[in-house]
Amino acid sequence: MPEQNEGAGPVEPRARRPKFPEGYRIPANDEGLLPWSFASERLERAQNYWLCTASPSGRPHAAPVWGVWLNNRFFFDGHPATRWARNILANPFMSLHLESGSEVVIVEGVVEDVTEPDRALYTHLADVYEAKYSYRLPDHGFFLFTPRVVLGWSQFPKDATRWSFEGD
Repeated sequence: MPEQNEGAGPVEPRARRPKFPEGYRIPANDEGLLPWSFASERLERAQNYWLCTASPSGRPHAAPVWGVWLNNRFFFDGHPATRWARNILANPFMSLHLESGSEVVIVEGVVEDVTEPDRALYTHLADVYEAKYSYRLPDHGFFLFTPRVVLGWSQFPKDATRWSFEGD
């Protein structure tokens, strides 16, 4: 999980340039890097999120879901019999993409199935979900996606930015 400052919320990830093959003309310096708020605000406001998972044999799968971005983590709900949930239970690595191909935010990380959530956290998530979607989370747990790396841009390649939660 991202580090937390006691009482101050999550620590912002480190920003730098992403690594792309030479022909993409990614700037060599840090001038024009996007602020973390570019990604976090879009993740908070989004209505639909695309999950990208892989089966144990490597077969890819993409599916749209509803969710809540809160304290630099993504919380979402779904039935464990769906293909994406079965994939996550077998292989917890996932990427998450927002709908825009112009203001891009791609998140890579690890998912866990939270079957017995902390009641205060669950109640808060259910309230946020209900305000956002007019739908209350069922009382059976949720999935928690913890990011490792986030990629974003709005004027590729000029402002292509990679945020890391792992200090790399």
